[in-house]
Amino acid sequence: MKRGRDKPGSTPATRRGFTLLELLVSIAIIGVLLSVLLPALSRSIGAARGFRCQASLRSIAFDFSVFSDDQLHGDRGNDGPELGPRRFRLETFQESQYGIDEFWRWDSPTSHTLPDAAKNDPMRCSEMKGPITLTNNLPCTTAIEPARNVSFGFNMRLHRAEVLLPNGQWRLNPVILTRSALDRAGGRVPLVWDIDGRLAEQRSATPIFSAPAAGSLGPYYSGDDFWFPARRHNGAVNAALLDGSVGTFNRSIDETTWNWSFQP
Repeated sequence: MKRGRDKPGSTPATRRGFTLLELLVSIAIIGVLLSVLLPALSRSIGAARGFRCQASLRSIAFDFSVFSDDQLHGDRGNDGPELGPRRFRLETFQESQYGIDEFWRWDSPTSHTLPDAAKNDPMRCSEMKGPITLTNNLPCTTAIEPARNVSFGFNMRLHRAEVLLPNGQWRLNPVILTRSALDRAGGRVPLVWDIDGRLAEQRSATPIFSAPAAGSLGPYYSGDDFWFPARRHNGAVNAALLDGSVGTFNRSIDETTWNWSFQP
């Protein structure tokens, strides 16, 4: 067999590499693309987390609608024998959600940390990462620690009503809820929203109840002492209403058409 011969004057093919200038230009282009894409990606991830938070709030609102229903409600703990079949406390609902006090459902008889190995993690905003520890035989106002890692706070006016007594003094009265009283509110009353537990902790307040001033004339709510919303979702606060809907607000409650001042 004849061997092929190279053509006269031919040279082996060579691969041309990047010059330093071309490499620098490529890096610059990649940098520009990343500067454009990363913020958009970050916003998309934030929006997804915000959606998961809203889903959690919507689930809580649904559970509350069942818990508060005269016919559909299940176990209301100690409220049943103490208050009768049609009355309950908001605090009791929270205890049923966390599984604490008379609703204790965890293996340890003393305390339990969430999230746990079984991925149990009720009442959690997707932006909150720190663990919380539940302590048995305590009401929810003291059973959930640390305050800075609590995700959601409930409408304090559904827990303590600010009332003016005949003698001219103000007082926070315990609230006993009924389904009929909640129905009279028209549904546009905020039930639960993103809370800044660290700010509540700084004020020596429990983060599980919160309320804005909302035109209050009394000494308890007028100073916003119990108002610590968390703007975790691109500057917005997620909230669920009594009617089961979920919405957001950015800076002020005046942006909403919700009934923040309602007291049963």
